[in-house]
Amino acid sequence: MAKFDVYDLDKNKVSEIELADAVFAGEVNEHLFYEVVKAKLASDRSGTHAVKNRSLVSGGGKKPWKQKHTGRARQGSTRASQWVGGGKAMGPKPRDYGYDVPKKVRKAALRSAIALRGRDGKLLIVDRWAPDAPKTKTAAAVLKKLGLAKALVVDAAQNEALAKSVRNLRGSDFLAAEGLNVYDILKHDALVLTTASAKRLEETLS
Repeated sequence: MAKFDVYDLDKNKVSEIELADAVFAGEVNEHLFYEVVKAKLASDRSGTHAVKNRSLVSGGGKKPWKQKHTGRARQGSTRASQWVGGGKAMGPKPRDYGYDVPKKVRKAALRSAIALRGRDGKLLIVDRWAPDAPKTKTAAAVLKKLGLAKALVVDAAQNEALAKSVRNLRGSDFLAAEGLNVYDILKHDALVLTTASAKRLEETLS
């Protein structure tokens, strides 16, 4: 078990917490980051690129001129790709670029990303962060006291006041523990967990 200091919102140490080595202090496998992030970015592609082929271009129903004895090359339709305004030959079609990474690989990559933040001293666990009402200015002040910028804050999805407070901060964001992913961890310089979300991650990733 790995021991982590637990802080209050003024960055005063209030206790310690023991968490599974396999999740929070395991081996960092950067190749897994590549696999998972590549799959995420591929899935984000809209894939809506398209052009009109000759079957989609309007007009061109009549043969431009007769087949023989004109001295010109034979043509069947002005919708053919060699005509101005004709359909495009072999152009891009809408497609889905997304693909799935095995569940075991996703979990291993997430454990590696958390361990990386822990190894680099960019993982901070707070005892509790539950504002009474959404207040971006207050959230910014808390992160400043914690000495963090571009932080990803993780807590329960029900903590809507915190989510609304953090999501308007430039460079920072909020995620529910269930939605934590490798891309967002790597995108932010620091990872902030509450003790409750840390325990939740330990249960789901062990």
